[in-house]
Amino acid sequence: MLDPMILLALVGVGMLAGFVDAVAGGGGMIGIPALLFVGLPPVSALATNKLQGVVGTAMAAVTFWRRGFVSLRALLPAIALTFAGSLIGALVVKRVDVSLLEVAVPVALIGIALYFLFAPNLSDSDRTARLPFALAVPAIGFALGFYDGIFGPGTGSFFTICFVTLLGLGITRASGHTKVLNFTSNLAALVIFIPAGDVVWPAAIAMACGQLVGGYAGARAGIRFGAKLIRPLVVVISISIAVKLLFFP
Repeated sequence: MLDPMILLALVGVGMLAGFVDAVAGGGGMIGIPALLFVGLPPVSALATNKLQGVVGTAMAAVTFWRRGFVSLRALLPAIALTFAGSLIGALVVKRVDVSLLEVAVPVALIGIALYFLFAPNLSDSDRTARLPFALAVPAIGFALGFYDGIFGPGTGSFFTICFVTLLGLGITRASGHTKVLNFTSNLAALVIFIPAGDVVWPAAIAMACGQLVGGYAGARAGIRFGAKLIRPLVVVISISIAVKLLFFP
């Protein structure tokens, strides 16, 4: 049983993680270490983080959608395939060697950070898409959903870079679409974690309360400040995840 003061502290952690996740992704970098610090075993920390993160991501996704930055109808096929990909990834993770990803993913994240840092034309304005939305987004959703189920770090950054570079979305719209599909992939993982009893519910509920506030505030901040806020945060989060994976596995 977790101490009430620890649960109160986790509310604050959830709020901060929800804000960061809503703007640029990477809230798990805050949530998982905090859960490990209070004594949860690794699998329970991962499962509990997924549950509390789903709440904040859902709040952020709804906020972007209500402000007109996301078309759920256009995303329906991608939502279905992202869920399927994540579920398959979670089911096969124990049978696949993911050691190569421990090096490849940080390199890719550093590449994303450099792109967002130096690309001169990144803004909130949409550009010409390089691939057809209706065909490309479901395929991207399945691939990144599978990745999230089998490994996970940086999924939000990968979704965002795909929406910006391949689908031509402005950064704020790309962030909104990312939240919807990231919510979907996390939800699929919970289909595995919850029946297995891996979620520590008091911690998950405490952090979820913070996530409601942080996810809403982060989404509103992302909408208000757009590329000026999202772009540097994506750079910081991508590099932070890469450093963590390379030097603190």
